[in-house]
Amino acid sequence: MGIEVNFEGKIALVTGASSGLGERFARVLAQAGAQVVLAARRTERLKELRAEIESNGGAAHVVSLDVTDYGSIKSAIAHAETEAGPIDILVNNSGVSDTRRLIDVTPEDYAFVMDTNLRGAFFVAQEVAKRMIQRAKGEPNKQHRIINIASVAGLKVLPQIGIYCMSKAAAVHMTRAMAVEWGRFGINTNAICPGYIETEINREHFSTEQGQQLISMLPRKRLGKPEDLDGLLLLLAGDESHFINGAIMTADDGMAAY
Repeated sequence: MGIEVNFEGKIALVTGASSGLGERFARVLAQAGAQVVLAARRTERLKELRAEIESNGGAAHVVSLDVTDYGSIKSAIAHAETEAGPIDILVNNSGVSDTRRLIDVTPEDYAFVMDTNLRGAFFVAQEVAKRMIQRAKGEPNKQHRIINIASVAGLKVLPQIGIYCMSKAAAVHMTRAMAVEWGRFGINTNAICPGYIETEINREHFSTEQGQQLISMLPRKRLGKPEDLDGLLLLLAGDESHFINGAIMTADDGMAAY
């Protein structure tokens, strides 16, 4: 028996949608029929993506969102639901990194990473969940999905990105805590932990000698592509994943096993 991917009638909010994985996630969900709300600080990039999605027959909306600003989170999600309707799927994707060694990390560096990857991710999910929980009281069979984008770096420590690893490890445990508390309201919260994925953001780095050396240390000496996450995204966002809650799912070409 095959599984049909059809998200028509679903509203999906994707944070960090202006580039990289977030941009890909938005395209994939729109192609599957979801009405997508694109959220990030760089709204001009979002408008370009919206135009592309609409030209391909999809539906998209743009909201300005700075996940480090609690007021921005609340207003962006309110705007999203006013523009598109109640959110069924949250792809909690905004993230930043830092390459300083732990001994060199300043309070500003620490706050930069943690405020986005952990604090911001938490309060985005919380604000969306509040609305999902309120709706669940009137529609007890309603299904909602929260997908936190963590990292293989949340499962194993990688050199020179210690603060990033710490933030993503916390995001993994955050996912499990949300699954435990919110599951009874029909909210399934899971995490995707990508390995090294090549995007326009890091492509130049991976072409350098240092980048090539890193690739040579990977299990199969290759990078992933954004489309390598499509299947996992569609699984966790779909109704068929109703028995998957609190799962931490890697898409890392075996990296976490090494």
